[in-house]
Amino acid sequence: MTDAQLHSLTAQVLWGAFAFALLFGAVAQRSHFCTMGAVSDAVNMGDWSRVRQWALAAGIAVLGFHAMVGLGWVEAGKSIYAAPRLIWLSHALGGLMFGFGMVLASGCGSKTLVRVGGGNLKSLVVLVVLGVSAYATLRGLAGVARVATIDRVALMLPTGQDLPSLLALGTGVSRTTMAWAAGGVIGGALVAFALARPEGRSAEVLLGGVGVGAAIVGIWWVSGRLGHVMEHPQTLEEVFLATNSQRMESLSFVAPVAYTIDWLILFSDKSKVLTLGIVSTAGVVIGSAITAVATGVFRWEGFGGAEDTANHLVGAVLMGVGGVTALGCTIGQGLSGLSTLSIGSFIASAAIVAGAWLAIRWQVYRLNRAS
Repeated sequence: MTDAQLHSLTAQVLWGAFAFALLFGAVAQRSHFCTMGAVSDAVNMGDWSRVRQWALAAGIAVLGFHAMVGLGWVEAGKSIYAAPRLIWLSHALGGLMFGFGMVLASGCGSKTLVRVGGGNLKSLVVLVVLGVSAYATLRGLAGVARVATIDRVALMLPTGQDLPSLLALGTGVSRTTMAWAAGGVIGGALVAFALARPEGRSAEVLLGGVGVGAAIVGIWWVSGRLGHVMEHPQTLEEVFLATNSQRMESLSFVAPVAYTIDWLILFSDKSKVLTLGIVSTAGVVIGSAITAVATGVFRWEGFGGAEDTANHLVGAVLMGVGGVTALGCTIGQGLSGLSTLSIGSFIASAAIVAGAWLAIRWQVYRLNRAS
């Protein structure tokens, strides 16, 4: 492969990721897809519609990813989610922080981007604070502390931490067969749960679940299949083009927000190049904005007062620090990571939900006490 061909393929990866992120932003804006909202609806109102919407998206992501594994197109172990080293404490604590923070900030990273596209200035402030906090946890003071403390607590597994690899090791059945089986059973169960009740078959739930799940699978294909080069012409090593992690990636909205801010600030530095995460961040905002304007829901919105501002700022910091520590957010771990059936993603996703539940109960307690 020549340098010109490599450049052309990199551009295809970036445009492909942007297109699927545009779809994600448009669908999330139109269908009100929100993991925090799903937890809040279930806890406060007993309404499980958006939980079923999330389950449908997760089921489609699991089915799609493992179909590609079965076809030999991608491997879970070539993502950041399925390494043999299971940093379970980081997943748990980071997930709790992120979940609590997203309730304070009125939404997770993806919802923040969607709201920015809809004209929400509060979310723009949250986005900047989240990005700076995430960058500090990647490479700054918080990052040094993270690596020196909780990241040291880990389990070393004999194979990748994705369920198909673990089951294949334990049974002697091939990993490909286990990918078809585990992906089919778990993904199918999630879809069945989503569609089991009438509220899971409404147009809004179907649009959000199918659209978001398809976007996750699409970017896995763009990164892991289209952008996969077995032998880079300069390094002669395997590479996944245009990714910050140097591995295949799908949607995630904590570290990519940090990389986006870094790219904007240091644009004149030629070493700062566009990556899948950066164009995905932009794509979600633009897709949401187009949909918001087209449907007449675009409107400017600011903070309601000092307490509202403080809650959002604290929530943004918790999401930035927690999201990096947990290796992802409600989308990064809750859909992209979970689609690989990684043990760490299950831990992080459960911790995010637990953190959100705690924050919701805390808010209810404060309201009751005030009244």
